[in-house]
Amino acid sequence: MEATGYACTRAAASLGVFDIIGIGSTDVVLCQVKTRDWPSTEETECIRLFLAPANCRKLIHRWLDGERLPDVREV
Repeated sequence: MEATGYACTRAAASLGVFDIIGIGSTDVVLCQVKTRDWPSTEETECIRLFLAPANCRKLIHRWLDGERLPDVREV
């Protein structure tokens, strides 16, 4: 996200809903990062219900072994 102009902070150790928060000039990106598997139904629902401003996107990035780019879902 930094390569595309977002100022980012990593929040993974906080045990919060999102692992990375990116702030851009016109929007905010909240990102949950997973290895191999998509999040559970319950975790996806927490992401969906998280209160955020209208200019905020909620993304899930799933990284598979050996892949250069993640699979991305917007919630």
